[in-house]
Amino acid sequence: MPNSSSISEFLLLALADTRQLQLLHFWLLLGIYLAALLGNGLISTAVACDHRLHTPMYFFLLNLALLDLGCISTTLPKAMANIVFDTQAISYAGCVVQVFLFVFFISAEYSLLTIMSYDRYVAICKPLHYRTLLGSRACATMAAAAWGAGLLYSLLHTANTFSMPLCQGNVVHQFFCEIPQLVKLSCSQSYLKEIFVLVVSASVASGCFAFIIFSYVQVFRAVLRMPSEQGRHKAFSTCLPHLAVVSLFISTAMFAYLKPPSISSPSLDLLVAVLYSVVPPAVNPLIYSLRNQEIKDAFRKILLYTLFLHQNYCHHSPKTTT
Repeated sequence: MPNSSSISEFLLLALADTRQLQLLHFWLLLGIYLAALLGNGLISTAVACDHRLHTPMYFFLLNLALLDLGCISTTLPKAMANIVFDTQAISYAGCVVQVFLFVFFISAEYSLLTIMSYDRYVAICKPLHYRTLLGSRACATMAAAAWGAGLLYSLLHTANTFSMPLCQGNVVHQFFCEIPQLVKLSCSQSYLKEIFVLVVSASVASGCFAFIIFSYVQVFRAVLRMPSEQGRHKAFSTCLPHLAVVSLFISTAMFAYLKPPSISSPSLDLLVAVLYSVVPPAVNPLIYSLRNQEIKDAFRKILLYTLFLHQNYCHHSPKTTT
């Protein structure tokens, strides 16, 4: 059996058996990827350019959009390139980089979602202290902490995963280099160290999840006590999208990394991986903008400004004469 020192590349999971289905998957993935780029790009541009969105909530939303762009760009372009070139290979170094970047973006996003729940808790339960607790310096520090936590967590997992000797071949049963699938390639006892790291990580993630739940219990209690129906509607419109994103992200990611081996299968693993790595970055912009009038207004301004620039360019472009 090959060991890790002799492996120069890994073979990723093919998304379909026939060429026609592979090309169908390519166009589907391309559509999802372009939607994610457009949605997160619009949110980033809107928050950066509209002064009315220069608030803590939208600052964190800008960071979330950037993390989503990084996350989906780590996995889908390589999967689409493999379909186009009809190959399943990814180099050893490419796999290391993919694991590092994916874990970095995913863990930083989870840390940021925890911070965003704290933002909603302070905004609704302690509105008089909002500017004090979430000033510009505090927001920048918390965002930097989320990115830094993702970096440290990714370094730990990447170094630990690729320090294990691999004795079970080089076939990764996933469309990208995913840690649980790489652990399956390790020798009989060497995987215990990574399992320990995963359990510790799951404990930390559970603590963050408990904090999110506590925050939203307090938020909903405060919202239900509001005398104004308009105030309740506005509070729910800012909290429910975040809660939906958190629920989708946490449930699928925890299932992917903590499910028992007895219920594991290639098709189920693929479905769960798509749900936690591809779907959230694509649908998060839709979830956050669907009931948010400020985001819609910012999108409208961007669209009108783009149309104005286009018309102005067409009006002043030189006309050729025959």
